[in-house]
Amino acid sequence: MSDDGRFEIPKEMRSMAEASFEQARQTFEKFLSSAHQAAGSFEDRGAAARTNVKDIGSKAVAFAEKNVQTSLDYAQALLKAKDLTEVMRLHSEYVQGQMRALAEQASEMGQIVSRAAMDAAKPKSSGEA
Repeated sequence: MSDDGRFEIPKEMRSMAEASFEQARQTFEKFLSSAHQAAGSFEDRGAAARTNVKDIGSKAVAFAEKNVQTSLDYAQALLKAKDLTEVMRLHSEYVQGQMRALAEQASEMGQIVSRAAMDAAKPKSSGEA
C-alpha cells in the first residue's frame, strides 16, 4: 500500500502482467486468423447449407471476437486501475456488460440456427437436384 492508503501494484508485477497481456492479444489474433480461414472452408457445401453454415460460423466468430476483445480491454483496464475501488467498479461494469452481450448473442444465434433448421427441413422442389 502507498502512504495514502491506496493499494498499488508493484512495477515488476505490472510489467509481467503487461507482457502476458500482449502475449494473450497476439495469441487471440492468431486464433482469429485461423477461425476466419475455417469459416471460409465451408464454401464447398451445397448452396443453402453453405449459406446457413457460413452465416452461423461468421456470427460465432464475430461473437467470439467481440467477447475476447471485451475481455482483453477489461484486463488492460485492470492493469491501469489505481486502487481496489476502481478494480471493483471495472469488474462490476464488465460482468454486467458481458451478461447483456451473452443474452443478446444467444438470442441472435438461436434465431439464425432456427432459420437454418427450417431451411434444411424444407422439401426440395422438383427443379432442385
